[in-house]
Order: sequence, then C-alpha cells, then structure tokens
Amino acid sequence: MFGLANPQRFMSFTGPLTPVLWVIAAGLLIAGTWFSFVAPGDYQQGDTVRIMFVHVPASILGLGAYAALGVSSFFALVFRHPLADAAARAAALPGAALTALALITGGLWGQPMWGTWWVWDARLTSVLVLFLYYLGYMALRASIDDEARAARAAAVLGLVGLINLPIVKFSVDWWNTLHQPASLLRAGGPSLDPVFLLPLLLMIAGYSALFMAVWLSSIRTEIVRRRVQTIRARRALDA
Repeated sequence: MFGLANPQRFMSFTGPLTPVLWVIAAGLLIAGTWFSFVAPGDYQQGDTVRIMFVHVPASILGLGAYAALGVSSFFALVFRHPLADAAARAAALPGAALTALALITGGLWGQPMWGTWWVWDARLTSVLVLFLYYLGYMALRASIDDEARAARAAAVLGLVGLINLPIVKFSVDWWNTLHQPASLLRAGGPSLDPVFLLPLLLMIAGYSALFMAVWLSSIRTEIVRRRVQTIRARRALDA
C-alpha cells in the first residue's frame, strides 16, 4: 500500500482500476435506484421515505470524504509528500458536493416529517459546519498564490476539521435532536426492514464506488497537472 505513495506506481496501479470503479458504481447505482422504486412506501412516511436512499449515502460519503481529506492532509503536512497533498485536494470538491446533497435532501425529507426545512439541532448544524470546512479548505487553497504555502495552510485546516467528524456521527446520541438516531451502525444491528435495507446498502456501495472513481480520477489529473507545471518551469529556466 505504501508503495503506491510513489506517483509513477500510483498511476500504473490506478490506470486500469479507475474504469472498473466507474462501471461498478454505475451498476450498483442502477440496481439501488431500481430497488428503491420497487420498495413499498413506508406506513408513516409514504413515498417520502425514498429520499433516504439518496440522503443517507450522501451523508455517509460526505463524512468519509472528509476523513480521506484529513488523513491525506496529515501525511502531506508531516511527511511533505506531494501525492498525499494531491489526494487531500482531490477529495475536497466531491466531498463538498456530497455534503451539500445531504443538506438539501435532508431539508426535503425534514419538511414533510418535521414541518420545517431546517432546525438548528446538533446533527444538522454539525453537518453544515462540515460543509463550511470543505468550502474553507478550497477557498484557502485558492487564496494563496504559492502552492507550497497553500498546501500547508490547507492541511492544517483539514486536520482541524477532523474534530467535527465524531460530533456529526454521535450528535444524535449526545444531544436531544429532531434527527432520528442511527439505524444502520447500532447495537443490535440495523433497525430497517429488509425491503428498505437492501436498496439502501446498494446505494451506499454505489456512492462509495462513485466517490472512489471520482477521487482517483481527480488525483490522477492533479498528478498530470503538476508534471506539466514542472516541465514548463524547467523549460522556462532553460530558455
């Protein structure tokens, strides 16, 4: 695994892997979408329950993407490895998109269930903070012209943002919130009926494969961009 820290090995390994991940993601998402529409409506929520099949995977992968960003930032900051910095940078945009999708679908689901689009409870607020960390990370990188300084400053912010992840995860257990408690990762196993659990697991797997495909593609693009920059800089010195 650590051998993949070499950019050339990483490019060789992920070259054939990335298209496979795109195909797997497409297959899982198509199957998950089909099963989510075949599933009956909930006895309380009716067809509104189908928002869960988008909202829950987006929420999980929004957290997962930030974990990838934070861990990559740690290796970039401590070991000064350019591939780790590329991985952190590549995780920011898809992670922000997933978190935004979680917030939007949460509002669409919450309005008919709670009678409001938004409440300032612990879960919703901590997810909003997560989204702001993503925006702050990208804005900080874009605001500093020197790439090395931008990478270090953004890595520090990325590490600080890791503090928010357990707050998001356990907010429904630590505080009294409108948001329902965990229904998948909980003591005693999932509380969902199998008719809802199957499409939800398919969608989570599909979102995971999709994020990995986007992330690896973005890292590969970033590596190529940096190589081109290096070549141009050398040519400018030689001219």
